[in-house]
Amino acid sequence: MLGSVPLHATSEDVQIEAAAQSSYVFKTFLVDEAIRAKSEDGVVTLTGVVVADSNKFLAENTVSSLPGVKSVIKEITVKEGTPEHSDTWLYLKVKSALAMHRSLSVFSTQVVMKDGVVTLKGEASSQAQKDLATEYAQDVEGIKGVNNEMTVATVPAKPSQTILEMIDDASITAQVRVALLSHRSTSSLTTKVTTRAGVVTVSGEAANLAERELVTKLVTDINGVKSVVNSMTLRPVVSKQ
Repeated sequence: MLGSVPLHATSEDVQIEAAAQSSYVFKTFLVDEAIRAKSEDGVVTLTGVVVADSNKFLAENTVSSLPGVKSVIKEITVKEGTPEHSDTWLYLKVKSALAMHRSLSVFSTQVVMKDGVVTLKGEASSQAQKDLATEYAQDVEGIKGVNNEMTVATVPAKPSQTILEMIDDASITAQVRVALLSHRSTSSLTTKVTTRAGVVTVSGEAANLAERELVTKLVTDINGVKSVVNSMTLRPVVSKQ
């Protein structure tokens, strides 16, 4: 939860802190984390303890993308006792990766981790959704294998009749950045991500057309994304002499 606003904060600082508190990422992924954001003249200091590095990156990227933020002082620490690449660490990475993709229902997908192999259980609305769950879990850095035991609903789910939740641009940008970093197929890419009214623009350099198309596919499926403008250029092919 975010701390209270200091008495000497400017109106713009108050707006920044309120925007962080009300952002989709803070209300959804970080609701149980002890994170405090304090803004002074647009410089935001983030403090607190989180259970996974993915949550740390989400908080940092969300706040850095808020209007009026000049810089972020990153003082969030990851709770000790979860060694990198341990089953608990990988479990949190997979859950986070699945939660960011709107085509998957993370609430109906159970994740079991043992020795780097993830087992997915629950019910998928379609075979396509089940296949995507396998694809996304397999592509998380550190995963050795995926056993997908999800069943497919006999009656396809009806399209939701509810109004789509409006997700702020800062949260969209943060989810995109963390998703690209968590997938091993895109983790080594250097990209710049900006969002305006739900339209995400990605720039940078891709090794080939397939890599650029993969980025578009992953970003398109992130919560809140309306469309994707992929401005990535293709790395020049160096001919062998």
